[in-house]
Amino acid sequence: MITLPGKAASFWIDSTPEANSSPFVDNVLVDVAIVGAGIAGLTAATLLKRAGKTVAVIESRRTAIGVSGHTTAKITSLHQLIYADLIKELGEAKARIYGESNQAAIEQLAKLVNEEQIDCDFSRQSTYTFAESAANLDKIKAEAEAAIKLGLPASFVTEASLPFPIVGAVRFDNQAQFHSRKYLLHLANNIPGEGSYLFEETRVEGVDEGEPCSVKTNKGLVKAKDVVVTTNLPILDQGLFFAKAYPKRSYIIGARIEPSQAPQGMFIGVGENYRSIRTTPYEGGLLLLIGGEGHKTGSVDDTEERFLRLEEYARSRFGVDKFEYHWSTQDMVSFDKLPYIGKLTPLNNHTYVATGFSLWGMSNGTLSGMILSDMILGIENPWAELYDATRATPFVSSTSLKENTDVAKHWVGDRLKGLTNSLSEVVNGEGKLVTVGAQKVAAYRDQHGEMHAVSAVCSHLGCIVDWNQAEKSWDCPCHGARYTYDGEVIHGPAVKDLDKVQ
Repeated sequence: MITLPGKAASFWIDSTPEANSSPFVDNVLVDVAIVGAGIAGLTAATLLKRAGKTVAVIESRRTAIGVSGHTTAKITSLHQLIYADLIKELGEAKARIYGESNQAAIEQLAKLVNEEQIDCDFSRQSTYTFAESAANLDKIKAEAEAAIKLGLPASFVTEASLPFPIVGAVRFDNQAQFHSRKYLLHLANNIPGEGSYLFEETRVEGVDEGEPCSVKTNKGLVKAKDVVVTTNLPILDQGLFFAKAYPKRSYIIGARIEPSQAPQGMFIGVGENYRSIRTTPYEGGLLLLIGGEGHKTGSVDDTEERFLRLEEYARSRFGVDKFEYHWSTQDMVSFDKLPYIGKLTPLNNHTYVATGFSLWGMSNGTLSGMILSDMILGIENPWAELYDATRATPFVSSTSLKENTDVAKHWVGDRLKGLTNSLSEVVNGEGKLVTVGAQKVAAYRDQHGEMHAVSAVCSHLGCIVDWNQAEKSWDCPCHGARYTYDGEVIHGPAVKDLDKVQ
């Protein structure tokens, strides 16, 4: 068994307190109920409350400890390589809207930081998508050319402040980075009061649209004229968003670095095994954050090895030898590269969603809050049509075909997993799928020898979960639901825990 150095926690969460939440009020009536206290939900809630609406933000766990609390926290419109592809696939006009809207999201976030004087380590930075190999140089040049054509703050450069040579990079100026949870806790703490609420540890189990809508939770009902669902992948299956995007996990490590040795700016590589790089203030110095090693959720067994590869990269490239943190995150990747923002289905008039941020949730999440608040306030938004959640989706694209075929394979093939038929074969610190009679069991024996056994059948749509050794969780390879080793939901779209097995 591998022992990973550093604290197994997100730095953003570990370095912040809890939000000031509200006691649950059954049958409370508000203008807008918002499911999910991440960046999309809290941005929408903030803008709506500023416009005079009453809101209830409902969070199944605690504020900003989901994807928004596990991000790299870059606020940028440079999304690795996207603009050349968008121009080719959607045309220059739509690609320009994508760039302009993400630039506007950066400025909206900066405006809130400035107006409310939010202490969140916000700083303007240049950001780079870089290539180390000549094999990827043409992609970098094409991306720079596309971004410049679209009027974005882009340039092509051949040097950066990294401690290793590059052959070229796209550079965007006047982007930003921040401490995501400090920012979001400030927004969250301003929600309660004047008829608005922040309900934590309150799991939404369903939504019935009506006059008003009813939001069913494990504690009671919340009633609202409009409902916004911002739960990474919507917990509501209407709209089939689980078939229009796929879940991707990626990994981050944090290591103390001397300021004189630290790169200036934010970076992401291209090509196989690319890395994301930035620094953040830490205990009077700097913490170097390196991310990467992404894969579809539940598709690999070597999750601990993913962290070790990032640590080796940090040692060899930056000379660090001590690691403070390691954590992972999960994103929904949209098949056509665009987020889904808008009405849940064409038949819904009061239920809205935001999902498919494709690893760029700080800008796309802020953008979602801006669009959704405008829609609810009856304000025409110039970007809403591009991101329309009910738009025709490329179900037959090569990516979507592969991912949805993989789901079918998992649904059928994973039922053959777990040939082990005795719980006694599960050793301390190990999780395994075990077949007990006709039942598929997800079994974990902790370091003290106690067995934790739950059903291996995901409560979302019935796929078989897979063991994540690094994080001691059961992960669904179909649509990304995740559970603790005791079967409690830690990540949607599931809303029901795994059944206990005696």
